[in-house]
Amino acid sequence: MAVIVRSLGLRGINGYEVTVECALSGGLPAFDIVGLPDAAVKESRERVRSAIRSVGARFPLSRVTINLAPAALRKEGTLYDLPILLGLMAAGGELPALDPAAAFIGELSLTGALRPINGVLSMALAAVRAGISSLYLPAANAAEATLVEGLAVYPVPDLLTLYDHLTGRVPLSPAKPWTPQAAPEVLGPDFSEVMGQENVKRALEVAAAGQHNILLVGSPGSGKSMLARRLPSILPDMTNQEALEATEVWSVAGLTDKEHPLLLRRPFRAPHHTLSAAAMVGGGSQPGPGEVSLAHHGVLFLDELPEFQRPVLEVLRQPIEEGEVTITRVAGTIRLPSRFMLVCAMNPCPCGWHGHPSGRCRCSAHQVAGYARRISGPMLDRMDIHVEVPAVEFDAMRRRTTPESSAVVRERVNAARGRQLARFQGTPVTCNAHMTPEMVGRFCTLDDTSEDLLRKAFDNLGLTARSHDRILRVARTIADLDGAEQISPVHLAEALQYRNVDILKDV
Repeated sequence: MAVIVRSLGLRGINGYEVTVECALSGGLPAFDIVGLPDAAVKESRERVRSAIRSVGARFPLSRVTINLAPAALRKEGTLYDLPILLGLMAAGGELPALDPAAAFIGELSLTGALRPINGVLSMALAAVRAGISSLYLPAANAAEATLVEGLAVYPVPDLLTLYDHLTGRVPLSPAKPWTPQAAPEVLGPDFSEVMGQENVKRALEVAAAGQHNILLVGSPGSGKSMLARRLPSILPDMTNQEALEATEVWSVAGLTDKEHPLLLRRPFRAPHHTLSAAAMVGGGSQPGPGEVSLAHHGVLFLDELPEFQRPVLEVLRQPIEEGEVTITRVAGTIRLPSRFMLVCAMNPCPCGWHGHPSGRCRCSAHQVAGYARRISGPMLDRMDIHVEVPAVEFDAMRRRTTPESSAVVRERVNAARGRQLARFQGTPVTCNAHMTPEMVGRFCTLDDTSEDLLRKAFDNLGLTARSHDRILRVARTIADLDGAEQISPVHLAEALQYRNVDILKDV
């Protein structure tokens, strides 16, 4: 008769229930694991064999067969060590019958200690969906699991502690729910450190308020990267749902802090331009989250945009439009969330000095146009805001006045985002950048003057249907920053100027 132990697994960033079946039979001693285990799962035989002695139990001298169901899905990682060991001990009479409403996950050391694993939040959510009421896992992962309501989480430091609990000697107490502390007002560098560039700061404020994609174009030393890396200090607070969704991705990637597991600030990812398309969107034989997913509900910053390989940039099209990545392999299809704000920075030409007052650029018109063409038209069309970052003037660098701090800007951004959350209440949309076409028609109405202005811009600038809607979304955000219910010609004019950058003419 097989002993059944409930456990959990990961597929992409989604958790699912795994049933560990353990059967002892006659014949020569052997230890077989079936159910599409990877190498790490197969190696659990040696870890289990050594750890089982740490509680004074006997390893069964018989033929052992472990089945991981559903057998059609590949099992990866070391998290099945604990349920396999418990199944062996229960089958050999070393443990009483296990609670059918409990699940077990964890990696074992040779001494019986439990080591932390990745993806606990996803598996805890899957446990609740599967009707599991108790989850036993490494003590280091307990805080993360308690973020899920309706689940009793038991932190297990080592196998001996769990053995005493299951045999009724020394009961374990469930972990108390982890309570997040207030996030700091400002993270990292502050906008007050940036001299001048008030127009660029305004564009970044609009982008942060509505989560709009933005492209910064300027010569070296003008402050593009400096401004972009201060963007996190003005980003709006995350909702509880956004925080859980972002944390789930980071948990699978093993990036969460075990003591402070919940992300309290929006992610900011700045990958190097040498990364591959698979690293950008996720991939491999067993696809996991890439940079676009790690930036979920946050910012993806691409510095030196034309230096990225063309295929790497083109794979961003689907995540930008749909808010998720679909990856198909022989074993099936998985979907990874990727609702992020794209921030890009680039020079205007190969040498970087095209249009600079010094006149030091020696690039030909052909070279300038070729450099711009490294970014495809469809990709540029998906950028809501295009802003030129001019060279900083000498007087601005003398620091005669103190620029506005990030805290002040962030107050306005939070107020604008609050208006958007109230407007979209009851829908999955949380910001203007993600409005559906139906929402654009409903919430971005124009008066006659604004209608004429947009019509002229559409004809003169050669706008597309996509850019038409993106301009209206940006105008709606500018109106929200002003606290206005209706989009006025002033709001629309500011949104339109963010589409008129010389680089577009060379594409």
